[in-house]
Amino acid sequence: MKNSIKIELTSYLLDLANEGVLTNNNREDWHFQAFNEDYYIIGYYECNMWLQKHDIDPFKAVSVCQQYEIDNFGEASSVYDNSEKVVNMLVYICGEKLLNELNVETVEELKSELLELV
Repeated sequence: MKNSIKIELTSYLLDLANEGVLTNNNREDWHFQAFNEDYYIIGYYECNMWLQKHDIDPFKAVSVCQQYEIDNFGEASSVYDNSEKVVNMLVYICGEKLLNELNVETVEELKSELLELV
């Protein structure tokens, strides 16, 4: 994961924790709440700009998404035919990695760890 993405998602998670979206009561759903309940970015143009901002080749991003599916489901079945689908899946993958790296149990620990990364 690129450092610029890690920093962006760290800030995003910290905002969600501070807003009360991520709580101790929904600990098992933090990844879903943050990266799956809704799109991270909406709009093809905005997603193209996000890829450029993070200096990510669109074909590399598609490859990462397909490999994630193969590693986790045994096959790549999704069609990544637009930047919105690619970016939101890439953010889903990076968000999962970030939360797994943090390996915290409470929202207080989450906030503390995120503040160290920002």
